[in-house]
Amino acid sequence: METHPNLTLTVINGLGWLYLLLAIMNLWWTMRSYKQDGYYESVAGLHHVPKCYTWALYTTLLFFVAFAHIVSRSDPEKFLLRLPEWFKTIVNFVTSDARIFFALSVAGFWAMIHYRESWVKPTPAWLLLNGAILFLGLSMTDYDFRQIVGKPDNVPIVGLLFLFGFFTWLYFKQAVENDRRVAEGRPVVEKELSDQVLVWPDLVYTELVCMLLLTAFLIVWGVALPAPLEEPGSLVKTPNPSKAPWYFLGLQEMLVYYDPWMAGVVLPLVIIGGLCAIPYIDFNRKGNGYYCFNDRKVSVGIFLFGFIPLWIGMIILGTFIRGPNWNMFGAYEYWDVHKLEVLNNVNLSEYFWVWGLGQSLPSYQGGDIGMSILTILKREWLGLVLTLGYLIILPPLMAQTFLRSYFMRMGFIRYMVFANLILLMMALPVKMVLRWAFSLKYIVAIPEWFFNI
Repeated sequence: METHPNLTLTVINGLGWLYLLLAIMNLWWTMRSYKQDGYYESVAGLHHVPKCYTWALYTTLLFFVAFAHIVSRSDPEKFLLRLPEWFKTIVNFVTSDARIFFALSVAGFWAMIHYRESWVKPTPAWLLLNGAILFLGLSMTDYDFRQIVGKPDNVPIVGLLFLFGFFTWLYFKQAVENDRRVAEGRPVVEKELSDQVLVWPDLVYTELVCMLLLTAFLIVWGVALPAPLEEPGSLVKTPNPSKAPWYFLGLQEMLVYYDPWMAGVVLPLVIIGGLCAIPYIDFNRKGNGYYCFNDRKVSVGIFLFGFIPLWIGMIILGTFIRGPNWNMFGAYEYWDVHKLEVLNNVNLSEYFWVWGLGQSLPSYQGGDIGMSILTILKREWLGLVLTLGYLIILPPLMAQTFLRSYFMRMGFIRYMVFANLILLMMALPVKMVLRWAFSLKYIVAIPEWFFNI
């Protein structure tokens, strides 16, 4: 008998309830479609066919699938409804390579914005939700995927991802509607919402009901899904992988590419300072009090890029893909603690002196501080020039090209703050690409002073 079978009767029966819930959801959607979606003009020679028939067939199929899972008592290894191996191979190839993972994240981000007017419509959005739930259900038939996603401390993260998807859809749906209204010369939706309610009792009563329901939900959750308490901490035995809480996994992933002082101190402070500076550097008064995208393309685009690929993507990467020894594993790959990846990361100074000029790195072993500084400057001059050029030369260059209008309207000080915040945010993906493409460890490496970039 297989030690860790992909499918057991408990898993099969449990998935049946998930599919039953999905079938009930689509039964409601079928009734909605019957009332709102109208008819097909002609289908296979038939005329005036209700569009809800497609959803009715899909819902019926889901009920059969749910029934087959719930009543199944046969050998789990002979159960046919499982994820095919070829699909696992493709997903493992995509998710185990950081370059492909990040490239697809950026491509998905671009597609989300470019095709926003299409996927925010009710039917495409409902199809995306169905696809996500079906993907999760079929993926649970894989043992290794189930061990990661089913961990008690990872279950809330899965729920948060669905909530993130819903609220992202909600923003774009309202933004697309308001953009269409503005283009047509009509007032935005928020301007037409004239209904007002009193804080007491209307708002407070609603908040009280929500608080009671959420408290009851958390109590049931705590009873049904025990907290993942482990043995007492020990200096001689640490978990592998040792992970931060989900909300710090983005910072932990940044530690792969930057020193702790940079990833744990400088960049977080810049993020907090940048958020505080937004009201003072933002000159665009459009979009205040209502959702929009076209009126604030740059601001919304920068924020969403920093939030989705560079933060949510890092959380997904750190939670579900980073395994023992902080190696990357495919979504359906076994977390083998003995897996070793050969890392041959090289500093920029080594590329220049050792690989480029064929010389040893400049060094000085004496006690003269001045000579030590001169030696460090000689060794790291290229990295220092590139870093200073990135922060000093690029802002004026951007001001003369694609950010010229921003520079004219912001003024020098506000524009420099704005430009440097953008460059510091982009420093993370730039460093990630350099690491993956050229195995570049540090652009500036000064271990004598514990200063590395």
